[in-house]
Amino acid sequence: MSLMRNRIIQGDCIDVLASLPEASIDLIFADPPYNLQLRNELHRPNMTKVNAVTDHWDQFDSFASYDEFTSQWLSGCMRVLKPTGTIWVIGSYHNIFRVGKIMQDLGFWILNDVIWIKTNPMPNFRGVRFTNAHETVIWASTGEGRRYTFNHHAMKGLNDDKQMRSDWWLLPLATGSERIRDENGEKAHSTQKPEALLYRIILSSSNPGDVVLDPFFGSGTTGVVAQRLHRDWIGIELEQRYVRLAQARMDVVQPELFDQATFDVRSKKKLAPRVPFSALLENAYLHPGQSLYFRKEPNLTATIKPDASLRTVDGFEGSIHEAGAHLMDGSPCNGWDHWYVEEAGELVTLDSYRQKYRSENSIDHE
Repeated sequence: MSLMRNRIIQGDCIDVLASLPEASIDLIFADPPYNLQLRNELHRPNMTKVNAVTDHWDQFDSFASYDEFTSQWLSGCMRVLKPTGTIWVIGSYHNIFRVGKIMQDLGFWILNDVIWIKTNPMPNFRGVRFTNAHETVIWASTGEGRRYTFNHHAMKGLNDDKQMRSDWWLLPLATGSERIRDENGEKAHSTQKPEALLYRIILSSSNPGDVVLDPFFGSGTTGVVAQRLHRDWIGIELEQRYVRLAQARMDVVQPELFDQATFDVRSKKKLAPRVPFSALLENAYLHPGQSLYFRKEPNLTATIKPDASLRTVDGFEGSIHEAGAHLMDGSPCNGWDHWYVEEAGELVTLDSYRQKYRSENSIDHE
Protein backbone atom coordinates (compact mmCIF):
# COMPACT_ATOMS: atom_id res chain seq x y z
CA MET A 1 0.00 0.00 0.00
CA SER A 2 1.27 3.48 -0.88
CA LEU A 3 1.20 6.15 1.80
CA MET A 4 -2.21 7.81 1.47
CA ARG A 5 -2.27 10.83 3.72
CA ASN A 6 -5.13 12.52 5.55
CA ARG A 7 -7.44 9.54 5.67
CA ILE A 8 -8.85 7.00 8.08
CA ILE A 9 -8.04 3.38 7.30
CA GLN A 10 -10.48 0.90 8.78
CA GLY A 11 -8.86 -2.32 9.91
CA ASP A 12 -6.77 -4.06 12.54
CA CYS A 13 -3.76 -1.83 13.25
CA ILE A 14 -1.33 -4.75 13.14
CA ASP A 15 -2.43 -5.67 9.61
CA VAL A 16 -2.60 -2.07 8.39
CA LEU A 17 0.81 -1.18 9.82
CA ALA A 18 2.30 -4.13 7.95
CA SER A 19 0.91 -2.73 4.69
CA LEU A 20 2.29 0.79 5.05
CA PRO A 21 5.64 1.75 3.48
CA GLU A 22 8.69 1.23 5.66
CA ALA A 23 10.26 4.36 7.24
CA SER A 24 7.43 6.63 6.06
CA ILE A 25 6.07 8.15 9.29
CA ASP A 26 7.49 11.10 11.25
CA LEU A 27 5.45 10.85 14.45
CA ILE A 28 3.17 8.28 16.08
CA PHE A 29 0.72 8.88 18.90
CA ALA A 30 -0.74 5.66 20.26
CA ASP A 31 -3.59 5.35 22.74
CA PRO A 32 -3.87 1.55 22.91
CA PRO A 33 -6.29 -0.51 25.01
CA TYR A 34 -5.33 -0.20 28.66
CA ASN A 35 -6.47 -3.71 29.63
CA LEU A 36 -8.26 -2.29 32.67
CA GLN A 37 -9.31 -5.73 33.92
CA LEU A 38 -12.62 -4.49 35.28
CA ARG A 39 -14.44 -7.33 37.01
CA ASN A 40 -17.55 -5.69 38.51
CA GLU A 41 -19.83 -2.78 37.87
CA LEU A 42 -18.84 0.47 39.58
CA HIS A 43 -21.37 2.68 41.35
CA ARG A 44 -21.22 6.13 42.89
CA PRO A 45 -22.22 6.68 46.54
CA ASN A 46 -25.75 7.56 45.36
CA MET A 47 -25.85 4.15 43.63
CA THR A 48 -25.85 5.56 40.09
CA LYS A 49 -23.76 3.47 37.74
CA VAL A 50 -20.39 4.78 36.54
CA ASN A 51 -20.01 4.67 32.76
CA ALA A 52 -16.63 2.91 32.87
CA VAL A 53 -14.55 1.45 30.03
CA THR A 54 -16.16 -1.93 29.39
CA ASP A 55 -15.69 -2.07 25.61
CA HIS A 56 -14.74 -5.42 24.11
CA TRP A 57 -11.59 -3.97 22.56
CA ASP A 58 -10.18 -3.36 26.06
CA GLN A 59 -10.57 -6.97 27.19
CA PHE A 60 -7.81 -9.58 26.99
CA ASP A 61 -7.69 -13.16 28.26
CA SER A 62 -4.38 -12.74 30.07
CA PHE A 63 -1.34 -10.56 30.49
CA ALA A 64 0.44 -12.82 28.02
CA SER A 65 -2.14 -12.17 25.31
CA TYR A 66 -1.98 -8.43 25.99
CA ASP A 67 1.81 -8.49 25.80
CA GLU A 68 1.71 -10.34 22.48
CA PHE A 69 -0.74 -7.82 21.06
CA THR A 70 1.42 -4.95 22.32
CA SER A 71 4.60 -6.42 20.87
CA GLN A 72 2.98 -6.87 17.47
CA TRP A 73 1.61 -3.36 17.05
CA LEU A 74 4.76 -1.74 18.47
CA SER A 75 6.90 -3.77 16.05
CA GLY A 76 4.73 -2.42 13.25
CA CYS A 77 5.27 1.11 14.52
CA MET A 78 9.03 0.61 14.62
CA ARG A 79 8.97 -0.55 10.99
CA VAL A 80 7.02 2.42 9.64
CA LEU A 81 8.78 5.12 11.66
CA LYS A 82 11.54 7.05 9.95
CA PRO A 83 14.91 6.69 11.74
CA THR A 84 14.42 10.29 12.91
CA GLY A 85 10.83 9.69 14.00
CA THR A 86 9.46 9.34 17.51
CA ILE A 87 6.50 7.66 19.19
CA TRP A 88 4.28 8.67 22.10
CA VAL A 89 2.32 5.95 23.91
CA ILE A 90 -0.18 6.81 26.64
CA GLY A 91 -1.38 4.46 29.37
CA SER A 92 -2.31 4.02 32.99
CA TYR A 93 -0.89 1.91 35.80
CA HIS A 94 -2.77 -1.06 34.34
CA ASN A 95 -0.57 -1.30 31.24
CA ILE A 96 2.11 1.37 30.88
CA PHE A 97 4.85 -0.55 32.69
CA ARG A 98 4.32 -3.58 30.47
CA VAL A 99 4.28 -1.33 27.41
CA GLY A 100 7.51 0.41 28.43
CA LYS A 101 9.33 -2.88 28.96
CA ILE A 102 8.24 -4.15 25.54
CA MET A 103 9.29 -0.88 23.90
CA GLN A 104 12.78 -1.22 25.32
CA ASP A 105 12.96 -4.87 24.27
CA LEU A 106 12.11 -3.84 20.70
CA GLY A 107 14.90 -1.25 20.60
CA PHE A 108 13.00 1.97 21.25
CA TRP A 109 15.01 4.52 23.24
CA ILE A 110 12.90 6.21 25.91
CA LEU A 111 13.37 9.98 25.92
CA ASN A 112 10.84 10.92 28.61
CA ASP A 113 7.97 9.59 30.62
CA VAL A 114 5.53 12.47 30.85
CA ILE A 115 2.95 12.57 33.61
CA TRP A 116 -0.38 14.02 32.48
CA ILE A 117 -1.91 15.24 35.72
CA LYS A 118 -5.68 15.49 35.40
CA THR A 119 -7.32 18.51 36.96
CA ASN A 120 -10.71 16.77 37.02
CA PRO A 121 -10.12 13.03 37.62
CA MET A 122 -12.87 10.56 38.42
CA PRO A 123 -12.92 9.92 42.21
CA ASN A 124 -12.30 6.48 43.66
CA PHE A 125 -15.89 5.94 44.76
CA ARG A 126 -15.20 2.84 46.84
CA GLY A 127 -12.56 4.63 48.89
CA VAL A 128 -10.18 1.67 48.85
CA ARG A 129 -7.24 3.36 47.10
CA PHE A 130 -5.95 6.77 46.04
CA THR A 131 -7.82 8.60 43.30
CA ASN A 132 -6.04 7.87 40.05
CA ALA A 133 -5.31 11.43 38.93
CA HIS A 134 -2.73 10.95 36.18
CA GLU A 135 -1.77 8.99 33.11
CA THR A 136 1.73 8.32 31.83
CA VAL A 137 2.91 9.07 28.31
CA ILE A 138 6.14 7.46 27.11
CA TRP A 139 8.08 9.38 24.44
CA ALA A 140 10.70 7.36 22.59
CA SER A 141 12.96 7.51 19.55
CA THR A 142 13.83 4.63 17.25
CA GLY A 143 17.15 3.94 18.95
CA GLU A 144 19.91 5.27 21.15
CA GLY A 145 21.75 8.24 19.67
CA ARG A 146 19.24 8.83 16.87
CA ARG A 147 18.42 12.37 15.80
CA TYR A 148 14.80 13.39 16.32
CA THR A 149 12.56 16.45 16.28
CA PHE A 150 12.10 18.39 19.49
CA ASN A 151 10.85 21.97 19.27
CA HIS A 152 12.35 23.04 22.56
CA HIS A 153 11.70 26.75 22.08
CA ALA A 154 8.07 26.14 21.16
CA MET A 155 7.57 24.29 24.43
CA LYS A 156 9.17 27.16 26.33
CA GLY A 157 6.72 29.46 24.56
CA LEU A 158 3.83 27.41 25.95
CA ASN A 159 5.34 27.60 29.44
CA ASP A 160 5.98 31.30 30.14
CA ASP A 161 9.40 31.05 28.45
CA LYS A 162 10.60 28.44 30.95
CA GLN A 163 11.84 24.99 30.03
CA MET A 164 8.85 22.67 30.05
CA ARG A 165 8.94 19.88 32.60
CA SER A 166 7.66 16.34 32.32
CA ASP A 167 4.72 16.90 34.68
CA TRP A 168 1.91 18.37 32.61
CA TRP A 169 -0.78 20.25 34.53
CA LEU A 170 -3.86 22.23 33.44
CA LEU A 171 -4.81 19.69 30.78
CA PRO A 172 -8.30 18.56 31.83
CA LEU A 173 -10.21 15.57 30.55
CA ALA A 174 -12.21 15.99 27.36
CA THR A 175 -15.50 17.28 28.76
CA GLY A 176 -18.16 19.85 27.94
CA SER A 177 -18.36 20.98 24.32
CA GLU A 178 -15.20 19.07 23.44
CA ARG A 179 -16.69 15.70 24.40
CA ILE A 180 -18.13 13.95 21.35
CA ARG A 181 -21.67 12.65 21.98
CA ASP A 182 -23.78 10.10 20.16
CA GLU A 183 -27.37 10.57 19.03
CA ASN A 184 -28.56 9.77 22.59
CA GLY A 185 -26.33 12.36 24.20
CA GLU A 186 -24.01 9.70 25.65
CA LYS A 187 -20.23 9.70 25.36
CA ALA A 188 -19.48 8.49 21.84
CA HIS A 189 -16.05 7.16 22.83
CA SER A 190 -15.12 6.05 26.32
CA THR A 191 -11.47 7.17 26.24
CA GLN A 192 -11.48 10.37 24.18
CA LYS A 193 -8.30 12.36 24.80
CA PRO A 194 -8.31 16.16 25.13
CA GLU A 195 -7.12 18.24 22.20
CA ALA A 196 -4.79 20.19 24.51
CA LEU A 197 -2.77 17.03 25.20
CA LEU A 198 -2.36 16.24 21.50
CA TYR A 199 -1.57 19.86 20.69
CA ARG A 200 1.44 19.78 23.00
CA ILE A 201 2.63 16.39 21.74
CA ILE A 202 2.31 17.17 18.03
CA LEU A 203 3.78 20.67 18.29
CA SER A 204 6.74 19.46 20.32
CA SER A 205 7.87 16.62 18.09
CA SER A 206 6.84 17.32 14.49
CA ASN A 207 6.92 20.07 11.88
CA PRO A 208 4.51 21.28 9.17
CA GLY A 209 4.18 18.70 6.41
CA ASP A 210 5.26 15.80 8.62
CA VAL A 211 3.11 12.66 8.71
CA VAL A 212 1.45 11.89 12.06
CA LEU A 213 0.04 8.38 12.52
CA ASP A 214 -2.44 7.20 15.14
CA PRO A 215 -2.91 3.39 15.12
CA PHE A 216 -5.88 3.62 17.54
CA PHE A 217 -7.65 6.61 15.98
CA GLY A 218 -10.85 6.36 18.02
CA SER A 219 -12.71 9.68 18.01
CA GLY A 220 -10.04 11.32 15.84
CA THR A 221 -8.45 13.83 18.22
CA THR A 222 -4.99 13.23 16.76
CA GLY A 223 -6.22 14.02 13.26
CA VAL A 224 -8.07 17.15 14.38
CA VAL A 225 -4.99 18.67 16.01
CA ALA A 226 -2.60 17.52 13.27
CA GLN A 227 -4.77 19.12 10.60
CA ARG A 228 -5.01 22.41 12.49
CA LEU A 229 -1.23 22.48 12.81
CA HIS A 230 -0.76 21.65 9.10
CA ARG A 231 0.64 18.18 9.62
CA ASP A 232 -0.54 15.33 7.43
CA TRP A 233 -2.18 12.49 9.33
CA ILE A 234 -3.21 8.85 9.02
CA GLY A 235 -5.67 7.20 11.36
CA ILE A 236 -6.14 3.46 11.78
CA GLU A 237 -9.36 2.34 13.43
CA LEU A 238 -10.96 -1.10 13.71
CA GLU A 239 -14.48 -0.12 14.78
CA GLN A 240 -16.79 1.11 12.02
CA ARG A 241 -18.78 3.29 14.42
CA TYR A 242 -15.62 5.13 15.45
CA VAL A 243 -14.56 5.55 11.82
CA ARG A 244 -17.88 7.28 11.09
CA LEU A 245 -17.56 9.39 14.22
CA ALA A 246 -14.00 10.48 13.49
CA GLN A 247 -14.66 11.15 9.82
CA ALA A 248 -17.58 13.41 10.65
CA ARG A 249 -15.33 15.25 13.07
CA MET A 250 -12.51 15.60 10.52
CA ASP A 251 -14.87 16.87 7.83
CA VAL A 252 -15.54 20.09 9.73
CA VAL A 253 -11.93 20.92 10.67
CA GLN A 254 -10.93 24.09 8.83
CA PRO A 255 -7.31 25.04 9.60
CA GLU A 256 -6.12 28.58 9.09
CA LEU A 257 -4.42 29.31 5.76
CA PHE A 258 -0.90 27.89 5.85
CA ASP A 259 2.02 30.29 6.11
CA GLN A 260 5.46 28.78 6.62
CA ALA A 261 6.75 31.64 8.74
CA THR A 262 3.74 31.37 11.06
CA PHE A 263 3.44 27.62 11.53
CA ASP A 264 7.13 26.69 11.56
CA VAL A 265 8.24 26.84 15.21
CA ARG A 266 11.69 25.38 14.78
CA SER A 267 14.58 27.27 16.33
CA LYS A 268 15.85 29.90 13.87
CA LYS A 269 19.37 29.15 15.05
CA LYS A 270 19.03 25.50 14.04
CA LEU A 271 17.59 26.48 10.66
CA ALA A 272 20.44 28.88 9.89
CA PRO A 273 23.05 27.74 7.34
CA ARG A 274 25.84 25.68 8.87
CA VAL A 275 29.15 27.43 9.44
CA PRO A 276 32.09 25.26 10.53
CA PHE A 277 34.39 26.66 13.18
CA SER A 278 37.24 26.26 10.70
CA ALA A 279 35.64 28.91 8.44
CA LEU A 280 36.16 31.53 11.14
CA LEU A 281 39.80 30.55 11.39
CA GLU A 282 40.48 30.36 7.65
CA ASN A 283 38.87 33.75 7.05
CA ALA A 284 40.74 35.47 9.90
CA TYR A 285 37.74 36.11 12.14
CA LEU A 286 39.77 34.21 14.74
CA HIS A 287 43.46 33.31 14.83
CA PRO A 288 45.68 30.34 15.77
CA GLY A 289 47.00 30.76 19.29
CA GLN A 290 44.05 32.94 20.35
CA SER A 291 42.49 32.16 23.73
CA LEU A 292 38.84 31.25 24.31
CA TYR A 293 37.08 31.38 27.67
CA PHE A 294 34.62 28.69 28.76
CA ARG A 295 31.47 30.07 30.37
CA LYS A 296 33.37 33.29 31.06
CA GLU A 297 35.47 31.47 33.68
CA PRO A 298 38.98 33.01 33.73
CA ASN A 299 40.58 29.70 34.72
CA LEU A 300 38.79 27.61 32.09
CA THR A 301 40.55 28.59 28.90
CA ALA A 302 41.57 26.95 25.66
CA THR A 303 43.90 27.87 22.82
CA ILE A 304 42.86 27.68 19.18
CA LYS A 305 45.11 25.32 17.20
CA PRO A 306 45.78 25.84 13.46
CA ASP A 307 43.63 22.79 12.59
CA ALA A 308 40.55 24.42 14.25
CA SER A 309 40.71 22.19 17.33
CA LEU A 310 41.07 23.55 20.85
CA ARG A 311 43.68 22.71 23.46
CA THR A 312 42.29 23.24 26.95
CA VAL A 313 44.28 24.47 29.90
CA ASP A 314 44.61 20.89 31.19
CA GLY A 315 45.91 19.54 27.86
CA PHE A 316 42.76 18.06 26.29
CA GLU A 317 42.42 18.51 22.52
CA GLY A 318 39.23 18.37 20.49
CA SER A 319 36.55 20.37 18.71
CA ILE A 320 34.79 23.30 20.33
CA HIS A 321 32.04 20.90 21.36
CA GLU A 322 34.36 18.11 22.56
CA ALA A 323 36.52 20.54 24.53
CA GLY A 324 33.42 21.99 26.18
CA ALA A 325 32.10 18.54 27.03
CA HIS A 326 35.48 17.69 28.54
CA LEU A 327 35.25 20.69 30.87
CA MET A 328 31.68 19.63 31.78
CA ASP A 329 32.78 16.13 32.79
CA GLY A 330 31.37 14.55 29.65
CA SER A 331 27.98 16.30 29.51
CA PRO A 332 26.82 17.33 26.01
CA CYS A 333 27.97 20.83 25.10
CA ASN A 334 27.20 23.25 22.29
CA GLY A 335 30.52 25.01 22.00
CA TRP A 336 29.06 27.94 20.08
CA ASP A 337 27.09 29.00 23.15
CA HIS A 338 29.63 28.22 25.87
CA TRP A 339 32.94 29.51 24.51
CA TYR A 340 33.65 33.24 24.68
CA VAL A 341 36.10 35.52 22.86
CA GLU A 342 37.72 38.59 24.45
CA GLU A 343 36.88 41.66 22.40
CA ALA A 344 37.76 45.20 23.52
CA GLY A 345 37.93 44.08 27.12
CA GLU A 346 34.55 42.30 26.98
CA LEU A 347 33.70 38.62 26.57
CA VAL A 348 31.33 37.85 23.68
CA THR A 349 29.99 34.49 22.59
CA LEU A 350 31.63 32.47 19.88
CA ASP A 351 28.21 32.29 18.25
CA SER A 352 28.25 36.06 17.67
CA TYR A 353 31.28 35.53 15.42
CA ARG A 354 29.40 32.87 13.50
CA GLN A 355 26.46 35.27 13.02
CA LYS A 356 28.82 37.98 11.86
CA TYR A 357 30.38 35.59 9.34
CA ARG A 358 26.94 34.68 7.95
CA SER A 359 25.91 38.31 7.65
CA GLU A 360 29.10 39.58 6.02
CA ASN A 361 29.19 36.67 3.58
CA SER A 362 25.49 36.89 2.65
CA ILE A 363 24.61 33.40 3.86
CA ASP A 364 21.91 34.39 6.34
CA HIS A 365 19.39 32.24 4.43
CA GLU A 366 19.59 28.80 2.91
